Amino acid sequence: MKQAYVFPGQGAQFSGMGKELYQTSTEAKALFDKANEILGFNITEIMFEGSADELKQTKVTQPAVFLHSVILAKVLGITPYAVAGHSLGEFSALVVAGALSFEDGLRLVAKRAMAMQACCESQPGGMAAILNLEDAVVEQVCAEVDGVVVAANYNCPGQLVISGADEAVDAACVKLKEAGARRALRLPVGGAFHSPLMEPARAELEQAISEVEFHTPVCPIYQNVDAKPYTDPEQIKVNLIAQLTAPVRWTQIAQAMVADGVEAFTELGPGTVLQGLIKKVDANVSVESKATL
Repeated sequence: MKQAYVFPGQGAQFSGMGKELYQTSTEAKALFDKANEILGFNITEIMFEGSADELKQTKVTQPAVFLHSVILAKVLGITPYAVAGHSLGEFSALVVAGALSFEDGLRLVAKRAMAMQACCESQPGGMAAILNLEDAVVEQVCAEVDGVVVAANYNCPGQLVISGADEAVDAACVKLKEAGARRALRLPVGGAFHSPLMEPARAELEQAISEVEFHTPVCPIYQNVDAKPYTDPEQIKVNLIAQLTAPVRWTQIAQAMVADGVEAFTELGPGTVLQGLIKKVDANVSVESKATL
């Protein structure tokens, strides 16, 4: 069976994540301990015992989700036919596919988190989920609104997240509800992720990525920027750099993987969000989640 593995992004975290892995696997414990050394703070303590507010800190959230996904994959010893990750999850996918080392992947995720946090503080913005409206209509309304607001996450048919300056997002929500959206719901996030407002963070991440060695992955990785499969390390780097200011094309990724022969998906990491989104893209594919450890 052609088995794909997919990896969640920011927002999937929960208190206690990874604790059972740490307690039951010597390999997992060694990797978690190494992560504490690399990051310079005890992230495992926050993952295992921290409050929801502590886990929401960007410098914690992104490495925590990455660590849970990657260490779970290493303990399971998976052999993927293809991989993909939602936003942050693309870094997890790259490590699991062998394009990045565990150490380099974690360092890049930490750098990404801090750059995004600084960007959010200097250029306030937000995001909103738009439900039951065609993508083309959402894109058109965003283009007509004054200020920066763009389609940011194509999650599944009928669910598209927009991102941009607060006033522009609010104005777009009003117009989108008038255009027939069932809901236009502001999300509890601290910035305009995957929009042009992330440009300073993109430039900082570009410098960090340029200093890291990427390898040819053991399988194709379907990347967020265009939903196409890649194995060339240099092109993977280009796409990864562009990701911060470009939309996450998750709907198109799931469609492309199925079209290319993927028969089953397994979500690795905290939560079950991707499992639900993939089922909404194609109800006939096999989807499971391993998120309890």
